[in-house]
Amino acid sequence: MRFDELVYAVVRQIPRGRVASYGQVALLCGNPRASRAVGWALRRNPAPGEEIPCHRVVNREGRLAPAFVFGGPDAQRSLLEAEGVAVDDEGFVDMERYAWYGPTEPPGR
Repeated sequence: MRFDELVYAVVRQIPRGRVASYGQVALLCGNPRASRAVGWALRRNPAPGEEIPCHRVVNREGRLAPAFVFGGPDAQRSLLEAEGVAVDDEGFVDMERYAWYGPTEPPGR
């Protein structure tokens, strides 16, 4: 399977109302040093939205993409807020509250 396809498979698993970092997605794809490649794969996302919800991927600090590819810089904020994810005035998500760590994460996290 191509790396892009691995990225899309992982991103499809991020639950509504949660986010994952580029590095977390890379780790779950088996290549923890490939966070930039995750970003490039998401730029080529063939099905943004509910099918491959790339808006749920943020940087390791919880910062939104400065120029979200699919709809401009405010689109990612709007999509996350519509799912109940709070984004502060500086464009950050509280990773302690909203981070998703993978499909083996304990229920209720």
